[in-house]
Amino acid sequence: MAAAPAAPGVGDLRDLAAGAALHRVNILAWRDLADPEAGGSELHASNIARLWAEAGIEVTMRTSFSAGMPQVGWRDGYRVIRKAGRYMVFPRAAFSETMGWHGKRDGLVEIWNGMPFFSPLWVRGPRCVFLHHVHKQMWQMALPPRLAMAGDTLERRIAPKFYRQTPMITLSESSKAELVDELGFAADRVAVVPPGIDPVFRPGGAKSPTPVVVAVGRLVPVKRFDLLIDALVDLKSRVPALEAVIVGEGYENDALHELRNKAGAEDWLALPGRLPEPDLVALYQRAWVLTSASAREGWGMTITEAAACGTPAVVTRIPGHVDAVAEGESGLLVDAPADLADAIGSLIADPDLRARLSAGAQANARRYTWEATAYGTLAVLAADARRRGPRP
Repeated sequence: MAAAPAAPGVGDLRDLAAGAALHRVNILAWRDLADPEAGGSELHASNIARLWAEAGIEVTMRTSFSAGMPQVGWRDGYRVIRKAGRYMVFPRAAFSETMGWHGKRDGLVEIWNGMPFFSPLWVRGPRCVFLHHVHKQMWQMALPPRLAMAGDTLERRIAPKFYRQTPMITLSESSKAELVDELGFAADRVAVVPPGIDPVFRPGGAKSPTPVVVAVGRLVPVKRFDLLIDALVDLKSRVPALEAVIVGEGYENDALHELRNKAGAEDWLALPGRLPEPDLVALYQRAWVLTSASAREGWGMTITEAAACGTPAVVTRIPGHVDAVAEGESGLLVDAPADLADAIGSLIADPDLRARLSAGAQANARRYTWEATAYGTLAVLAADARRRGPRP
């Protein structure tokens, strides 16, 4: 695979697609960006599809149905087809693609988000698969025991056998290590393409005069916001001026509100739900620290978004986080959620350390653009297309 340009643009994407005869590409994803439960995976796919469309590629994204949205629509130059429920989307998408109902395609990208589409069984032609991370304990956190065991067995023991000859893409070197060591993929079959950062995330305004800690993400068990609230309550007893904001929506919303209220933290710990992008940027800019207690991540896009705004991170030491944070340069890593209070407290108490990590966070964030992400993903698909040779 050829090296990417130093700063790839739309013209580079267009040339790469033309060289591999990739004029029409279909993307299979579990959820659409408009879905109430959409998160980093959906934002990632949408940015890639947008930039490919800008480069002249005809992109169709096939997802499950999203309440209140039309079954077929357009976003940022690419077509979105939203049909079937959370589970039926997998067989129905495969059948529709096999029958050609979405139109001809020159390549296909499957986003394997827990449950795979098993594209190697029915796709004949250029393809690649995006697997952000291994889900591991996420199955137990989200499903009843028997279903969790079935999901884990499918992901780790059954599905990988069908993907051995398929080019795989993941977000980080630590996630790649898991795909190789735990799912048995050959290292040379797994490419690492980190996610980008929208230019809207940038320094601006002034930091809050008092400590503000922010966390952002879907309110679901894997994010361990309950443990984060415990850590923040502990920290508040040492830093009376502390304010904290947990941004996001999800089915744990009511439980987290109840936990916060039982701790008597209503006055200083806000749970505003999902924020409009300008408000989120302003929050990142005035915050002192971005934190996360998550148990599993492919990367941690909120970490690099906050970093681009000059806000360092204090997060758990897990795959993905260890790549998004340059330890000691753009933030700090802790071994357990219980350690977050001490680490955040040390950062709050040391203005010189905060200033150094803030500068390091901005420098680290400048490495990541969505143009580079779109180019790196297309390069994997293009390499598979060239390997297969000319197509009718």
